[in-house]
Amino acid sequence: MRIVILGTAWPYRGGLAAFNERLAKQFVMEGHEVEVVTFRLQYPGFLFPGKTQYSNEVAPEGLKITREMNSCNPLSWIKVGKRLKKEAPDLLISCYWMAFFAPCYGVIQNIVKRNGKTKCIALVHNMIPHEPSILDKLLAPFYVKQNDGFVALSDSVVKDIASLDKYNKPKTFSPHPVYDHYGEKMDKNAACEALGLNPHKNYMLFFGLVRAYKGLDWLLDAFAKVKDELTDLQLIVAGEFYEDEDKYRAQIETNGLKDRVIVKNEFVADADLRKYFGAADLIVQPYKTATQSGVTQVAFHFEKPCLVTNVGGLGEIIHHGKMGYAVVPKVDTIADALIDYYENNRQAAFTKYLIKEKELYGWNIMTQAFYRILLHMEK
Repeated sequence: MRIVILGTAWPYRGGLAAFNERLAKQFVMEGHEVEVVTFRLQYPGFLFPGKTQYSNEVAPEGLKITREMNSCNPLSWIKVGKRLKKEAPDLLISCYWMAFFAPCYGVIQNIVKRNGKTKCIALVHNMIPHEPSILDKLLAPFYVKQNDGFVALSDSVVKDIASLDKYNKPKTFSPHPVYDHYGEKMDKNAACEALGLNPHKNYMLFFGLVRAYKGLDWLLDAFAKVKDELTDLQLIVAGEFYEDEDKYRAQIETNGLKDRVIVKNEFVADADLRKYFGAADLIVQPYKTATQSGVTQVAFHFEKPCLVTNVGGLGEIIHHGKMGYAVVPKVDTIADALIDYYENNRQAAFTKYLIKEKELYGWNIMTQAFYRILLHMEK
């Protein structure tokens, strides 16, 4: 098939760009012709809370990436739509995560489908985001209407799509595949040396953009509860703050954790991920709300157990008590899991189970989900 993917990609940075590029490579590996159409302008600067939208990495090899879309310019949507309508790819995949992009994607799809050939399938990370706004009620239904089918990364997102889909279009759930392109896992001693850490300490890692819904405040309170029992435990917070860092610094001070928390307020480059995950014994995701998380799948790649709260799709991935913890989203349950993990030396047993489990999360499983939707359309 000829496949076009609409969504963020290089030169933009972040997990969504990495996802789209890896998905495109999988389709290429399976014999398809693939083009990724990304943005000339993704967000206006005043809407972007981080330091930069752009990657310092080199362009991914073997991919055709075209920068054409301007999220704020309808003329660019029409131009892209007309080009793709004429070229008539077999499959157009739009990668959706927030309503801001619904008009751009929806207009392009509406134009392209008029060729009578191209099928439009949405790849939905979040249908109703962690921090919803009025735009979700106004724009998301328009986007849903333009698609012929949907692939979601969690059951909870499938249900969110169904709540907006008046036509009962085909939908399927396919779990977030393992991010397998960040290099080999790193020995703890080497990772700690690279980061200037003491390899004789235990480290839990809170990784990724720091936003309110991700529950870093809960983790800091949980850590305060166990700090006197787990004297060798330290917390690494590695990721750019989209919240007020001073608020968390004050909480660290109040909880008596100043010498126990290492804060790296910066976007972590792809090449450095293996250092942070190599140093960590446990990846902690104390989210207050969630659909799914790419961080979990990075942890799978590096074979690191996870402690997650059982919200959204996180509990669908982590088998509680076998490869990590999926706990009730409360400070006390997070604290109890930390005590159990370190006092009972669970890492070896959890890692052994995780190594077998991660084989279920290949990128070929994700592409098969799209094939299933296409077959359903043909019936």
